[in-house]
Amino acid sequence: MQIYNTLTRRKEPLTPLVSGNVSMYVCGMTVYDYCHLGHARVMVAFDVISRYLRARGYNVTYVRNITDIDDKILARAADNGETIGALTERMIAAMHEDEARLGVLPPDQEPRATGHIDDIVAMIETLIAKGYAYAAANGDVYYRVREFAGYGKLNNRKLDDMRSGARVAVDDHKEDPLDFVLWKAAKADEAHWPSPWGKGRPGWHIECSAMSTCCLGKTFDIHGGGPDLTFPHHENEIAQSEAATGQTYVNTWMHAGAVRVDQEKMSKSLGNFFTIRDVLSEHDPEVVRYLLVASHYRSAINYSAESLVEARKSLTRLYTALEDVEVKADVANHLSDEYHKRFTAVMDDDFNTPEALSVMFELARELNRAKAEQSPRASALARALKRLGETLGLLDQSPRDFLHGGNASSQALDDAAIEAQIARRAEAKANKDFALADAIRDELAAQGIILKDSREGTRWVMQSPVA
Repeated sequence: MQIYNTLTRRKEPLTPLVSGNVSMYVCGMTVYDYCHLGHARVMVAFDVISRYLRARGYNVTYVRNITDIDDKILARAADNGETIGALTERMIAAMHEDEARLGVLPPDQEPRATGHIDDIVAMIETLIAKGYAYAAANGDVYYRVREFAGYGKLNNRKLDDMRSGARVAVDDHKEDPLDFVLWKAAKADEAHWPSPWGKGRPGWHIECSAMSTCCLGKTFDIHGGGPDLTFPHHENEIAQSEAATGQTYVNTWMHAGAVRVDQEKMSKSLGNFFTIRDVLSEHDPEVVRYLLVASHYRSAINYSAESLVEARKSLTRLYTALEDVEVKADVANHLSDEYHKRFTAVMDDDFNTPEALSVMFELARELNRAKAEQSPRASALARALKRLGETLGLLDQSPRDFLHGGNASSQALDDAAIEAQIARRAEAKANKDFALADAIRDELAAQGIILKDSREGTRWVMQSPVA
């Protein structure tokens, strides 16, 4: 397997620290609000990665943290007039609901920052003892960036360039404007924990260093996150962790691509900011997941009404191939094995999901031919397609549920009503009333019901109408 390493800026063989085992940490959510599409991108990307590693036979320990103490959390709780605990528990529950609907499997461990305060304090004490950190007169503790020789290596930045281009708020307590906070002294009536430096709370960056090393050890295989975390968050994690332990922190750094909305950066100020639950209230969760999987995990994704329609069309092709095929357990043939090998080859190349889906569509076409020929190989091909889909977290519905289950815009018509309209259209065509036949087709299409004519008759599938 080859994985692109953000640190070295090239693909490298996956060589786990412990043969057959992969340790992976992914920066999770700061739980002050509902998760948005950018979060969904990271959730799904690393869900696919962990699923595939397991499918390849690795024992995976997947850790994804929760940041449950942070400036934004404090501010939001105060604005809402609720406790920090009430806010974070509510947002964590909502996050888990969103993940489940997107087919994202729970991580093996989900540490919370507030559960690792003692570990955070201990790491800060180690950094102070080694000269990498200092306690300021205001009760804060800062990291000495210039003491760490490798600072900037993840992002290929030089310290002097950072300083000349930095927009750093004036802080007379810092020795250097580039130094960053490890421990924040508590303000009046603010959530806090005891420490050698007084009451306070951890800085964001140190939380992940402490949680990841506590869960996975001083060095682990893979660290992942969103595209906005490479600097300063992950750069700071490296500096803190390697200074504290004296060992390489992470062997492979992975970062998912951004989400754009109608080719623009997603932003509340632009009015194109969507939470996961906003999107799932209007669209089939598997269609949304397909859209997120269809692009390579390192590529940017464009979210639009048109891209969702195309995602549904693609899923419809796969489910249509699976329709009316009995998928028997433990059946295989030479063709299905060949498709599995091709799927594995492209996924081994840095988890190339677009190419993996191409293999699945070729398999679907082969399955359609087998169905048309009423060949016994259809069952093995269908089973192979389902198994490959499962690796990507797709095709877990029954074909009938997906193709005929409807969506929010088409619940007004049940199966019997649709079939009645199809019969009415057939009668109109028989009477050469083509205007009426076309009108019935258009009426059904407006509700997301697409008719497909063939020599065997007319069948229908559900498809999101273009907004």
